[in-house]
Amino acid sequence: MATEIKAPTFPESVAEGTVATWHKQPGEAVERDEILVDIETDKVVLEVPASADGVLEEILANEGDTVESEQLLGKIKEGAAPAAKPAEDKPAESSSEEAAPAAASASGDDKVSPAARKLANEKGVDLSSVTGSGKGGLITKEDVQKATAGGGSKPAPAAPQVEVAAGEKVEKRVPMSRMRQTIAKRLVEAQQTAAMLTTYNEVDMKPVMELRKKYKDQFEKRHDGVRLGFMSFFVKAATEALKRFPDVNASIDGTDIVYHGYQDIGVAVSTSRGLMVPVLRDCDSMNLADIEGTIADFGKRGREGKIGIEDLQGGTFTITNGGVFGSLMSTPILNPPQTAILGMHKIQERPMAVNGQVEIRPMMYLALSYDHRMIDGKDAVQFLVTIKELLEDPARILLDV
Repeated sequence: MATEIKAPTFPESVAEGTVATWHKQPGEAVERDEILVDIETDKVVLEVPASADGVLEEILANEGDTVESEQLLGKIKEGAAPAAKPAEDKPAESSSEEAAPAAASASGDDKVSPAARKLANEKGVDLSSVTGSGKGGLITKEDVQKATAGGGSKPAPAAPQVEVAAGEKVEKRVPMSRMRQTIAKRLVEAQQTAAMLTTYNEVDMKPVMELRKKYKDQFEKRHDGVRLGFMSFFVKAATEALKRFPDVNASIDGTDIVYHGYQDIGVAVSTSRGLMVPVLRDCDSMNLADIEGTIADFGKRGREGKIGIEDLQGGTFTITNGGVFGSLMSTPILNPPQTAILGMHKIQERPMAVNGQVEIRPMMYLALSYDHRMIDGKDAVQFLVTIKELLEDPARILLDV
């Protein structure tokens, strides 16, 4: 009996996907709920599990193929077992050859799975240095992953060895991932469709830093290991400012203005696949621990490629922190259909005039990019000043003043 392997049902916002990686090849045994294939959409990677035990009978959508929602990807032969390789296939006198590293023939297509070859190309791994652990010395995706992590296999060279004539320039051309294409498209659209301006200010981070230093250990113990960072203060300050300036929390839909009666704030997360913006829901009802715990979970799932489409949908405002990479100042780009985005930056000590005296203070530049079609300059400036005032006197967040 054959069981069909189908692409998952895509959300309305996702039209199609691309077959990224097959984790099994025809003839290999599969177990129920084992991940068979990854489908890359313009937002996330969707995993397709096996619905039954058996053997992968055939693949109908190869890696790189574009597929639609619920499209047939392959078939599983239920209850079947993989064919055992006859012992007489290898003569007894070839024992010395068996002792040779399997990598000796790793460059052949029959010794490298498609998923392993794709990952090796992406990571710049020399397959001749990888020892295959699969049947007959087959190099699997896991073998390449171990090689990149330095586990068990000979270290791969820093870059593929390419012999070229003197003076010849080497180039490598790889196709954009679907997600990178979407990011590029949305960023260009944001600049072409919005009347985008940016206003700047700076915030003295000393009050927040002192508060964090005083209570961080108690905070971590009280909230089961959740660490107190700076992002939760910015989220709470932005939430309060959004309530005071509803235009900044609104969006444009054609010729209509949509005012949102809630504050769902997206937090930009950098992953190996690109920038993702998962959304913190109903921030007004979240405390600092809720915010820090959710952001930490987003970061973990982002590194593992497990952020779901539902995590990315919606959002009325976005915060991005280029400071973690050392950025001193930047101009963030809007995340449509939102009409504003806050950019955080590196905390740097600078001499500041405080009560007529020069003091060294930890300062951060803030940038607010906004759509001038929706938000007037006065409101944008006052919104950013409100965030500055709340952060420089954090008690105001609790007192709502």
